[in-house]
Amino acid sequence: MKISQKRSFVVSIALAGISLVACGGGGDSAETTTTTTSVAPTTVAVTEAPTTVAETTTTTIPVPRMPLTGLPVVDEAVAIRPAIVAKIDNHPGARPQTGINEADIVYEENVEKWTRFAIVLQSTGSDPIGPLRSGRTQDINLLTSLNHPLFLWSGGNATVTGLIKKSELVNMSASAAGNGGGFFRSTDKKAPHNLFSKTTNIWALDAGRGGTPPPQFTYRTDGSAATGTDVAGLKLTMDGNMKAAWQWDPAASKFIRFHEAKPHVDSNKVQVNVDNVLVIVCEYKFSPADKNSPEAQTVGTGVAWLFTQGKWTEGTWSRADNHSAWSLTDASGNPMLLTPGRTWVELTREKQAVVVVAGSSVADTPWP
Repeated sequence: MKISQKRSFVVSIALAGISLVACGGGGDSAETTTTTTSVAPTTVAVTEAPTTVAETTTTTIPVPRMPLTGLPVVDEAVAIRPAIVAKIDNHPGARPQTGINEADIVYEENVEKWTRFAIVLQSTGSDPIGPLRSGRTQDINLLTSLNHPLFLWSGGNATVTGLIKKSELVNMSASAAGNGGGFFRSTDKKAPHNLFSKTTNIWALDAGRGGTPPPQFTYRTDGSAATGTDVAGLKLTMDGNMKAAWQWDPAASKFIRFHEAKPHVDSNKVQVNVDNVLVIVCEYKFSPADKNSPEAQTVGTGVAWLFTQGKWTEGTWSRADNHSAWSLTDASGNPMLLTPGRTWVELTREKQAVVVVAGSSVADTPWP
């Protein structure tokens, strides 16, 4: 059954207390008659009522936050719209890509060769977006927790297509979306690395099928600093000998991405950058659609590394089922909190990533 979530957006209200003070007093003098001329002293008893002050009560309603970034809501209509998940090509012939620096969350998956990105857009769109490629069976468990996201892809083989249609993902392939999807082939790249669409068109085709995504992570929203071990970055060697590195940039307060030693830039010539990098170490099995296609197992539990504000924390990830958000805990069982902003998730096998500690050079650190 389709679930459509709405949010209430309110402002903080302070209830000022009122101080009430009640005071009173009184006394009586007893008249004394004597045969002398002296006057007996008059005694006055004064009783003061206790002062009562009402307590001051302040009620602060939390600032509404965007579900996929943890940043304050600016536009309520944007905050409640469904997420678009676009499957983006990472073949060398597909670079530079369009839309990855606009994504709230990017998942990097192992596929048959190179890697592929599932980029999640909700707070910001991208016109155009691409290059778009096919989906995988691993996308179903990975993305179902986004509450009927609009799944933007080029299409897939019969088994994958059938499973996507039966899933809670809203099929927005080139054939399913049709002429209204804004699909086109660019002239600056060669097929199959040149299919693009527009998020404006995809949201317009939604017709209420998608739902507002719930938060996928927990963020630090009190302005506190991150804790953990100081790092210079991390390096990854994923399937197909795909090498990527992340380096902490203190001036920008971002992690910036490299393909091997070259900056990974988008089509606007801006280096790919995020506030958080999350490494999810998971098992890969064979896809039921293709024995040569790996399938990330993203329901269960495993090792998690969080990189944020130049710090690294090692802990554990868990998801009870494919409707669950990511639960991240450190070695003491405390929640691992992300910095509000954009997040990149690396879905790695064991030993596909290495931490570059502070004081070491990312460039000189060996690849895992």
